[in-house]
Amino acid sequence: MEFKNVIFAIVLSFAVLLSWSLFFETPQVEKQNENQQTEVVKKNNTTDSDVPTVNTENSTPAISREKSIKGSDRFHFENKNVKGSITLKGALIDDIVFKNYKKEINDDRKVVYLNPKETTDGYFIETGWATSNLEKVSVPSPDSEWKVKGNKKLSPSNPVTIEWNNKSGLIFRKKIELDDKFLFKVTQEVQNNTKEKVELYPYAQITRNQSPDVTNFYILHEGFIGVFDEQLEEIDYDDIKEKKEKYSAEEGWLGITDKYWMTALVPENDQSFKAEFLYKNAFKANYILNKPIVVSPSSSKTAETKVFVAAKEVRVVDGYAESENIKKFDLVIDWGWFYFFTKPLFFVMDYLFHLTKNFGIAIVLVTASVRILFFPLANYSFKSMAKMKILQPEMLRLKELHKDDKVKLQQEMMTLYKREKVNPLSGCLPILIQIPFFFAIYKMLFISLEMRHQPFFGWIKDLSAQDPTSVFNIFGLIPWDPPSFLIIGVWPILMGATMFLQQKLNPTPPDPIQAKIFMFFPLFLTIILAPFPSGLVVYWTINNILTIAQQWIIIKRTTVKTK
Repeated sequence: MEFKNVIFAIVLSFAVLLSWSLFFETPQVEKQNENQQTEVVKKNNTTDSDVPTVNTENSTPAISREKSIKGSDRFHFENKNVKGSITLKGALIDDIVFKNYKKEINDDRKVVYLNPKETTDGYFIETGWATSNLEKVSVPSPDSEWKVKGNKKLSPSNPVTIEWNNKSGLIFRKKIELDDKFLFKVTQEVQNNTKEKVELYPYAQITRNQSPDVTNFYILHEGFIGVFDEQLEEIDYDDIKEKKEKYSAEEGWLGITDKYWMTALVPENDQSFKAEFLYKNAFKANYILNKPIVVSPSSSKTAETKVFVAAKEVRVVDGYAESENIKKFDLVIDWGWFYFFTKPLFFVMDYLFHLTKNFGIAIVLVTASVRILFFPLANYSFKSMAKMKILQPEMLRLKELHKDDKVKLQQEMMTLYKREKVNPLSGCLPILIQIPFFFAIYKMLFISLEMRHQPFFGWIKDLSAQDPTSVFNIFGLIPWDPPSFLIIGVWPILMGATMFLQQKLNPTPPDPIQAKIFMFFPLFLTIILAPFPSGLVVYWTINNILTIAQQWIIIKRTTVKTK
């Protein structure tokens, strides 16, 4: 019994530490006073290779997003999911809006994701060519002015081609295609009208002027991400400011991920490449091919890059991984340590959501399903706990009787357990086994874009946000908005109350001090879990209610021989 209490205390302590990390540590937000331009390439003097690297040097004053977009020549794009524009100066993808996602639940403005490089929060993607012979071969730079050839509106049925002439015999073209979701395919072409062959290296780079507000919690990675030869790499913004990371791979992809959104670059198949995550006046993720594209005189060559600027919709991401043959691309969604049942659990939840049209009901059904799955195990545990509760008077009598002989007390207690067929450790097993399931459900609810802005019933308008009500203004009856740390809503209080009732059905710890501490755990966890997503609190509350019902029935049916 004491061992069970220790296990329970460890679990609760772990929850407290995680909660403190989530809610009381200040998020790290990098403040940048300058924006950056990305110059093209220079010879890499730090390696033995002749492969150039992408470099950042100059900066420009920040201006507003609207002014930057209106003040530059652009062509526009749109499909069912995104709309925006691409600047002809540098051919940068730097203006994207997600059409199907609102910025806030009560704000009809859509999520704006990419921004021009001149803005404070500039976030943009470039593709280009590098050369190890920059003195003789002129390649496009981020300041090069491209011209549209033909169609000027990019859509799933209409690609756009842009062109830049270096006036020295090389003509560079980009054919940009957009599918009906979130994928841009950029096919770069070099036409060599000179009398000498040229060697050029295709590259692509994501630049983010400053780091965004991040969750700053272990359960979710936000920052640099990539898969290099099937090895997943996840690097935080702060770590990159200390040290850049380099990789070399035969295949893979790289990008920057947020909780619900992401950018990613996928090099051409069967082409080895070098990649870097670095900070130099801005955060950058880039790759460059290891082997040059050799363009003979009077000929042309092409190279392709896949560019994703996407909402992290599970089925869409999985679809791209399969259709575009991108290995482990689904890991751009942070499924975590328990991937093998966190992800299947999502599909169960998503199926129930489409069946019921309510994500909250889907959570209730999943909770009931988990209870059914663990029903035999919980039954065994609860029966043992019920007997332990009934046996407590007898256990206290034995302790009083043999208080001066601990060996005798232990022998009598073991005899009692054996006679009544009670295992004092049996209550620990369901707790230990269900911990992975709890964290898997928590993870799934926390990261799922599909649950964002999904309502339940009544006052719960967004299951991914905390319960907005507060006991401190009597749930809205008093016209006062309490500070965030005083927002303890109806569902967290229900969760705490059901936890208290559940605790009353368990055997009381023999130590009076321990018993008093345990009595305050429901109140403590109510305060700790109040800021959690309401979907998770709904899950926990329903789980408590089902557990109480199961325990109560078992207790009513349980008898022992000892009186």
